[in-house]
Amino acid sequence: MFVITQAIGSFAVDDLGRAKEFYGGTLGLRVSEPKDGLLRLHFDVGQDVLVYRKPDHVPAGFTVLNFPVTDIDEAVDALVERGVTFERYDHPKTDEKGIDRAERVAWFTDPAGNILSVVRGR
Repeated sequence: MFVITQAIGSFAVDDLGRAKEFYGGTLGLRVSEPKDGLLRLHFDVGQDVLVYRKPDHVPAGFTVLNFPVTDIDEAVDALVERGVTFERYDHPKTDEKGIDRAERVAWFTDPAGNILSVVRGR
């Protein structure tokens, strides 16, 4: 019998060094580089996320990681101070800070072009 008890998410980047600096330095996540050539993003709750190098990486056209936050404005402001630029969209409509007020979410990209978000926890 096949029983699923957990899953580990992963996504690709074109440069693990830049990814380590962005996720560890800019975003302040705990990261490690095990000997298997992967970057691991560690979270206090839940599973790690694996990041692997793919030389011909093409960013997905969807959000690969969502970070729940208690205050969307505070999170956006803090990340802007760290050098993060938020995307502006017509659909869904985002405001001058890059926040979709209807869904309480704001999107940004990592150095490899992967789409990430901060989203107000429900």
